[in-house]
Amino acid sequence: MKARFFALLATVACILGLTLPASAHFGMVIPSTDFATMKQKTATITYSFSHPFAGDGMELVRPEKAGVFVNGKMYDLTQKLEATKVMKHGAWSIDYTFKRPGVYSFFMQPKPYWEPAEDCFIQHYTKVCVPAFGADTGWDEPLGLKTEIVPLLRPFGNMAGNTFVGQVIVDGKPVPNAEVEVELYNKGRFSPATPFSETQVIIADQNGVFHFTCPQPGWWGFAALTEADFTLPAPDGKKKSVELGAVFWTYMHAWKK
Repeated sequence: MKARFFALLATVACILGLTLPASAHFGMVIPSTDFATMKQKTATITYSFSHPFAGDGMELVRPEKAGVFVNGKMYDLTQKLEATKVMKHGAWSIDYTFKRPGVYSFFMQPKPYWEPAEDCFIQHYTKVCVPAFGADTGWDEPLGLKTEIVPLLRPFGNMAGNTFVGQVIVDGKPVPNAEVEVELYNKGRFSPATPFSETQVIIADQNGVFHFTCPQPGWWGFAALTEADFTLPAPDGKKKSVELGAVFWTYMHAWKK
């Protein structure tokens, strides 16, 4: 009787697991400060891969490329990254010192990650903007990545309740009706109200433009998902599709009284 009971519980758990929404994957590029000042010229930029709301980390091998774009120039940071841990999993970081005014767009191009649960590879091109010394122009410039989200709301100096606006592009062209997943970097503050609340989902318009109102302070991640125009060999040698993610992070401040 006990064996039958536990088998029934296992079956129910499997059914529930299949019917509940899965946590979304997010590439993460998170600076220790969302803007630089003359008193705070250095920030730690941390690169990781996770389910940010749930706080479940995944291993991130050294990215294929990590860099920063500022004042019309691109600087490669890949070989300067140091190994670290985020959510108990392998991640990378760099202590970056800002030397002149500008909006610094940090990005990561990770190596494709094989996800057996989804039977595909995942590759998330991830960006974040950090203004230095009062500069506030250049944040809406594409970096020329395979896929990216171009912010249409200035992505810094915003407050909880502001509406983030972005445009999804692949190979420099807007993606009509792109699906965009949204999560808060939760850090254990909240529990999801429903099984669907952890990851919000938006469908962009015909020009790849989407809007989302961020209800809480903190780092918010936006991941626009498209299928790559190429395949890669899986561990068993079979060709598998690649999910491209254009990921953008922005910080929303709490209102002050």
